[in-house]
Amino acid sequence: MIGYIAIIGVTTLIGMFISGKLKASFGKYAQVPIVTGLSGREVAQAMLDYYGVKDVKIVPRKGSLTDHYNPLTKTIALSEPVYGYRSVSAAAVAAHECGHAIQHATNYKAMWLRSAMVPFIQLSTKVQQGLFFALILGIGGDLFASDWGLGILAATFGVTALFALVTLPVEFNASSRALKWLDDTDVIADGMETEGAKEGLRWAAMTYVANAFSAMVIFLYFGYKLLTNRNQRKLT
Repeated sequence: MIGYIAIIGVTTLIGMFISGKLKASFGKYAQVPIVTGLSGREVAQAMLDYYGVKDVKIVPRKGSLTDHYNPLTKTIALSEPVYGYRSVSAAAVAAHECGHAIQHATNYKAMWLRSAMVPFIQLSTKVQQGLFFALILGIGGDLFASDWGLGILAATFGVTALFALVTLPVEFNASSRALKWLDDTDVIADGMETEGAKEGLRWAAMTYVANAFSAMVIFLYFGYKLLTNRNQRKLT
């Protein structure tokens, strides 16, 4: 378990560093107005209209950096600093979420695969939480030394890692669509506005890279522990 705790510690620090960079970038360019003067909601609506997507709603959401697209309800939720604000950060985030809506409308395969995996990632997460809760209560210590316990952990973290890897092209593609549309339509100006949008979306993408790295390392750790257990038993 010491190895697992060390992995969690290191990956958490990496995640905190990237999250800090993202927040700093968002805050910096939230102070820079875009030349067209459009709000985040107006940017999102303009992008949807450009691609002929008529069945997606745009709604406000409390909090900061809580923006997301829900394919089940076809809703783009924009956080408070994005929905009504007329900044580079707001435009970049709004366009990125619209990128997901465009993916959905065009049946982008990676997004379809990620959506199909949601029930499996939810089940895996519940199993992981149950096992670690049992460990905290002092009734699951043998799980992390047994083949079947390590097998369950390796399998569930394998699902987590696969989901995180499938998420990468979805997020990078959404950002690519956003930046291309912003550039093609001159919603933001060349120079500081364009560079600010790129910087913010780059750090946002890095959060998903960090998640994928963490999930893969944990999967490999438990997989290695399982193989080591089996090999040791064969030798005795």
